[in-house]
Amino acid sequence: MRIADAPRLFAPILLATIASSAAAQTAYPVIPEPMIFDMMRPLGAQKGETEVNALATTSSPFRPREAEWAPEVEYAFADGKAIEFELPFNGSRLEALKLGLQAAFGASADGRSAHGVQYLGIYDRDTGRYSNSLLYMAGHRFSPRWSMMNMVGVDDIALRRRAGRNALLLNHATFYDMRAGTVTGVEVNVAGGRQRFVRVAPQWHQRLADKVNVQLAAGAEKERRHRVRPALGVRLVREL
Repeated sequence: MRIADAPRLFAPILLATIASSAAAQTAYPVIPEPMIFDMMRPLGAQKGETEVNALATTSSPFRPREAEWAPEVEYAFADGKAIEFELPFNGSRLEALKLGLQAAFGASADGRSAHGVQYLGIYDRDTGRYSNSLLYMAGHRFSPRWSMMNMVGVDDIALRRRAGRNALLLNHATFYDMRAGTVTGVEVNVAGGRQRFVRVAPQWHQRLADKVNVQLAAGAEKERRHRVRPALGVRLVREL
């Protein structure tokens, strides 16, 4: 990445941070995080919270070289505000460098709803190109068992209209808390632009220990000019 690209890298982050200057509330609803389109800690995260996790996805479970995986570190540097560093791999090859920033705007008076914003920046090592996206997040807990998280925004942001730029990003996840430490759900990912990608991922979240969680998904995905194919994934989470 060239030094000249630095303003494009940090300007959206700065805008997102300024926009979220309101202090985070403590009465945030407890809503699971989507597995595929991960958040950078829950919206009500407290300063100092840290998490390391790794997601692996594939459409060919018997061909490990075709698996995409990404280790990442998430850190809440202030109440309701978090940063993430991620290294996306394709097989053994490091494809990109990824930076994320998230800020909570607040929770409803009864503590059942919350909203915020998430910024994602990706530097592609092969092309040397930097892209970014911005999403609005809104979560709601309907009952002690049912909850949902919605994320909608724009991918590959550009000031000028260009083919494939400023494309829709949409992620919806509905969760059901079966019992303490066990959550099931379904996540729907939609991406416009050049890919025109849709994925439906039923998933299972299981707490293995006090701060260790594993998430499994098995669904289907469809990309432009490609047939529907399986979508399998696993994420291992360790809170520090």
